Amino acid sequence: MESKKTNKRAFSAPGKALLAGGYLVLDPKYKAYVVALSARMHAVIQSHEIPGTKNPRVTVTSPQFNNDQWVYVFDKNSCEIKKADNTSRNPFIGAVLDNIFAYFEGTNEFSSDVDIKIFSDPEYHSSEGSIAKSNGRRTFNFYKRSINEISKTGLGSSAGLVTVLTAALFSLFNSYLDVSNKQMLQTIHNISQISHCQAQGKVGSGFDVAAATFGSIIYQRFEPKLILDLPKDTFSMEYRNALRRLVNETDWNFAADNIKLPSGLRLYMGDVRGGSETVKLVGKVNAWYDSNLPRSLNIFERINDGNMSFVYALNELNKLSQKDPNRYETLQKNIKDGSMEQEPILFKMKNAIKQIRENFVIITKESGADVYPEAQTRLLDACEALPGVLMACIPGAGGYDAISLLTTSDTDLNILTKGHAEFENVTWLNLKQANLGLEEENSTDYENL
Repeated sequence: MESKKTNKRAFSAPGKALLAGGYLVLDPKYKAYVVALSARMHAVIQSHEIPGTKNPRVTVTSPQFNNDQWVYVFDKNSCEIKKADNTSRNPFIGAVLDNIFAYFEGTNEFSSDVDIKIFSDPEYHSSEGSIAKSNGRRTFNFYKRSINEISKTGLGSSAGLVTVLTAALFSLFNSYLDVSNKQMLQTIHNISQISHCQAQGKVGSGFDVAAATFGSIIYQRFEPKLILDLPKDTFSMEYRNALRRLVNETDWNFAADNIKLPSGLRLYMGDVRGGSETVKLVGKVNAWYDSNLPRSLNIFERINDGNMSFVYALNELNKLSQKDPNRYETLQKNIKDGSMEQEPILFKMKNAIKQIRENFVIITKESGADVYPEAQTRLLDACEALPGVLMACIPGAGGYDAISLLTTSDTDLNILTKGHAEFENVTWLNLKQANLGLEEENSTDYENL
């Protein structure tokens, strides 16, 4: 039977950097400062109506990674979406499909084959062994290996994938999806958080999905119980009803307040050759925390005080840039000249970062988790000695794999660090901070790639 193509739609979502709030972000009482990044994940969806078909298929393809493909078949009789026998398992894609098909009523009327293409900007993965291809509008790296064989840079690719895939499939059932609509965006966020947690097999903090959805934010997490209390059988009517109540009617009691970095400043992300397993770090820190109460709580509180002082200083810089541009210009000059002790706001920020680092060093020594290892601390010190660098930190859960810097916008770290031995393991990623989260894109931008 002849199929009829429907309109294509495309969505993108940013990566993230957790500048303040590592580990504490797991506790709902603490706030975190999350910067969205210009590197984005992308999903392009197109459906083909096939009237009378009994088993419509959803095919997800990753053209960049050896054309990896995941195929799912919808059973109209049971209203279940199942992985095709000849396809490999991807827990993130599977969880999104389960929840989208569970969320929407009337899926037994679904009669379309669906094709989804997933793309990721070059900064998400190591460029080694890749070939850059461009159609004049988009440029992506292409590999001859599968995605699970390529090293990642830790920018939140799984959270971005889940968010754009959720938006794309949501638009299939609700053609009126408008990601600039706050209520619809909240719905996408809630479904994405549920899918991401189920795919990981645990309820994480959710800051990465929140940043992928809402952009740069001050984040305060939801209670894990919300997701843990869902029924286990995602194909049951009980699950579908509980899912819709959780997504549509439940107050998640979390915060995702939009923020902007002060004008004239930019974020640098450095990929450090090495790497750490976040899960192992978190496990060690959690074990240390539980066995060292109440002292460990006091250390967390000191870190939180530093985090909030850091956020306060950034807010003050934002205010100053708007109220007194001339004074702000002088302040930026003092950053470039290394004369930050003359500026009370900058002095406050430096002390805040120092307080955060000192307490994470204590945790590192006592827990055995390389949150702030000595080699990284030396690297951060070298970074902060460079002209134009306001602060340097290890984002997220810490470890060896990345560093984050705030600098003046005209600071070029590639030039400043070239040829210096202490920076030989650092690759500065070609990205910057982004304010917006999930966006709808022009689907033609992805043609001929």
